Amino acid sequence: MFNLGLNFLQKIKSYIFPFYRNKDLKFIFKRLQDGIPADKVVARFVGGCVRKHLSNGKIDDIDIATILTADQIKEKFKDTNFKVIDTGIKHGTVTIVSKKFKVELTTLRKDIQTDGRHAKVEFTDDWKQDSERRDFTINAIYLDINGKIFDPQMGTLDLKNNNIKFIGDPQRRIEEDYLRIIRFIRFKIMYDSKVEPSTSDVIKQNLDGIKKISKERILIELLKILDLENFLRINQDSNLKEIFSMIFPEFLYLNRLERLKKVYNKAELNRDILLGILLIDEKDNYEYFIHKYKASNKIKETLEKLKKNLLILKSNKDFFEKDLIKNVYLNGKKHLIALNLVYYSMSSKVKIIDFSKICNKILKTKVPSFPINGEFLKKKGMREGQFLGNVLNTLEIEWMNNNFKISNERVEEIIKKNLN
Repeated sequence: MFNLGLNFLQKIKSYIFPFYRNKDLKFIFKRLQDGIPADKVVARFVGGCVRKHLSNGKIDDIDIATILTADQIKEKFKDTNFKVIDTGIKHGTVTIVSKKFKVELTTLRKDIQTDGRHAKVEFTDDWKQDSERRDFTINAIYLDINGKIFDPQMGTLDLKNNNIKFIGDPQRRIEEDYLRIIRFIRFKIMYDSKVEPSTSDVIKQNLDGIKKISKERILIELLKILDLENFLRINQDSNLKEIFSMIFPEFLYLNRLERLKKVYNKAELNRDILLGILLIDEKDNYEYFIHKYKASNKIKETLEKLKKNLLILKSNKDFFEKDLIKNVYLNGKKHLIALNLVYYSMSSKVKIIDFSKICNKILKTKVPSFPINGEFLKKKGMREGQFLGNVLNTLEIEWMNNNFKISNERVEEIIKKNLN
């Protein structure tokens, strides 16, 4: 009921105070229109901000399409408080930054030549032409500063019906940029929309084209997919699951999502945990994934730590019992909660009640604080450096192994021993 109330309030707020009434955005549109007849439409919002506005969602990214070129935009804002950044001049894109917004502006364009990765474009002032080069109908809905919709591809109807459709011929759209296959999967999951058999067939016929796309671009799309709450429902659409598995064969354990859903808590779950659930096994599956997609050090370190502690957990029955305080101290509560989620998801023998008890114990555990630091040792006559760090580490290990206790006499003894 609480969530329903929040959703209702969000709808009311979006209706009474739509995002396009913001004074900074009004100023941007006014500046773009300066010197151009009022009956000539110079700029419109497009893409995610329009979709989210129409769906009463939270708007984070704002994109504006315009008939002006990047140079013309830069000229119009050079004497204002807005900073203009060249983010894609070659493709007619600049970014305008204010205290509250980061707005991307792109000149209307049409594709002249494509190779499945890059497009050679030509700028235009034809709004319908611009819409025809976009990927899905729901991404070709335009909105002016007064809230008036321009919808040449009938995207509002598809948005209302949660229908994700390629604009025109799916085969042609995919051949223009093979990344659109993964974007199609993302939007299908986002809107909980079924994949039509005919579109599924076209996608399968073009899967080899994904090899043309850089692994970095693919990983960016994948991480966006894993951020979607609806991703946990991927097993419910056989076509969607099949295509996803063909694109990402490393994800051998999609079936683990069924157990995860039983204990799912949005606040605890994130993409790193999902990667652990979907990738980690007794072999080197996650290592292959990291290498293939050149994953960030953060992802690599998280998966390595989960794998390492899962092996310890399986061999140590006291990991979440007698050794809990020690493991919370060494790893932090967030990691142990993630570890518990991964272990439950991959272990059919673990019961929900046991999973919940461990979670509660982790959350209630008081994390001890090591009472000694480098300043203390320097006052005792030690010089700063690696030697001091080694002594500090020795003291910490003994303190930890002695149930987080160490006498002053023992501290003095270890310091004296190392000073001699």
